[in-house]
Amino acid sequence: MQLNQATDYAFRAVMHLVLSLPKEIVPAQTIAESEHIPMRFLLKIMRYLLQAGIVKSYRGIEGGYGLAKRPEDITLLDVVKAIEGEIAINRCLLDPKYCSKNGVGTCEIHNALEAIQNKLTEELARYNFAELAEKNAQKNNSKGGSVS
Repeated sequence: MQLNQATDYAFRAVMHLVLSLPKEIVPAQTIAESEHIPMRFLLKIMRYLLQAGIVKSYRGIEGGYGLAKRPEDITLLDVVKAIEGEIAINRCLLDPKYCSKNGVGTCEIHNALEAIQNKLTEELARYNFAELAEKNAQKNNSKGGSVS
């Protein structure tokens, strides 16, 4: 299993908005350039994050994007779901009808994969962007660098 490139870009875009606080609105061009994300791809990603209620958009000359939630209320899981949809490491975990063996509930492989998926989901939900930004700042401060 591998998260797609859009999810990686979405993580970076959200983190950029968090690190830009207290500035509320960041132009898309600034995010794209700072995070090395192609502009067209960024705009597509931001639409998904907007639909998920993670970011909000501002129109006009001074427009751009901002957070729709507090950083502590945005988890890695929220971003993954916004970009990739529900997590399912095997299709039978999405819907039992996908099991050609009709073994859901009695299949030990299904049960093991379900336990793994639950742990993955729990771990992604455990990390919020406020904590990640704080760790980023601590790391950069200990190196004498700037927050980015």
